[in-house]
Amino acid sequence: MRIKARYILTIATAIIIVASLLYTNHLVKILKTEERQKIELWAHAISLVVDIETDDKTFDLVWQIIENNENIPVMIVNSDGDLLAIRNFDNKEVEELTNNRVVREKKIAKLETKHQPLKINADTAGIQYIYYDDSILLKKLSIFPYVLWSLIVVVLLFAMVAYTAETHAEQNRVWAGLSKETAHQLGTPISSLMALKEILKEQYENDEIVVEVEKDVERLNTIAERFSKIGSKPVLEPTNIEAVVEHTVDYMKRRTSSKVNYTVNFRNHELVASINTPLFEWVIESICKNAVDAMEGKGNITIEAEQLSDHTITIDISDTGKGIDRNHYRDIFKPGYTTKKRGWGLGLSLAKRIIEEYHEGKIFVKKSEIAKGTTFRIQLKQ
Repeated sequence: MRIKARYILTIATAIIIVASLLYTNHLVKILKTEERQKIELWAHAISLVVDIETDDKTFDLVWQIIENNENIPVMIVNSDGDLLAIRNFDNKEVEELTNNRVVREKKIAKLETKHQPLKINADTAGIQYIYYDDSILLKKLSIFPYVLWSLIVVVLLFAMVAYTAETHAEQNRVWAGLSKETAHQLGTPISSLMALKEILKEQYENDEIVVEVEKDVERLNTIAERFSKIGSKPVLEPTNIEAVVEHTVDYMKRRTSSKVNYTVNFRNHELVASINTPLFEWVIESICKNAVDAMEGKGNITIEAEQLSDHTITIDISDTGKGIDRNHYRDIFKPGYTTKKRGWGLGLSLAKRIIEEYHEGKIFVKKSEIAKGTTFRIQLKQ
């Protein structure tokens, strides 16, 4: 429905722009015709005023016609290109056209391309030519549709940006509300399980099953903590990135097939960045889980990290999976996008939100080749 509304708004805007352009062009043509007629009348008056005696009653009428031209810029030159009269140009241009023949010739050539000059055959003064330009009103009317088009486009873009921002904010509120509600709903059963875990530890202190149950309960508690942090600004603390990655990889090894091989290579072992550990572990897990799915439970996952010269820490997570088409590099981070039959398409979307919004870093597909694998890159400030 929202996409349809955007299309309707875009089409309506295009119709308004085209309609205004066509109608304005129609008005411009009418006004140009009228100005041409005025100049022709003015030229006829100029040809007459030369041969009319100043005391003739017709002279006053003809001179009034000449004086009434207050809008259309005109130049009168003789057959030798000498300027005989100039009217309705600005003072600076009048001075240049009067004193500089080169400037005048360029101006005449320019005016000639816009309007065909009018020729005057005066009995006493000889052949003269009238060159004229569009009036200020006509020039303003000519550019009006483009100004209107620009304003409409700016307003449309502003509306679309505001609409997108509001939609994004609404999605954020939904994400935050859903996450906090999930954490709240998990709280009660986790509390019960923790109490049960303590009872089991008292009765079966060294039992391996009890130890695994304890780990799973702690895991559930970590998950609930992660969800509770979505929507609120998490606390960031200086943390050794290698230790966090090693801890996450150890967990993933126990939860994935033995056919998946993990390799961690930190070129600098003291990579410290301000992070929220539970959320950052979530990001590493999400990328690794996607890698396992892409490899169909068999392959290699390599995590490499280093510090760059600009004090940026990069973490590259590579797999030997099926790869990602270049056209989908950005799509994979959108909520709901997934290639799996079972999945919500939220893992990478949350990972992007955690890295870019909470940690002010970057996460993107560094490279990917179909049937060879994909490398994700995370960038953090040291």
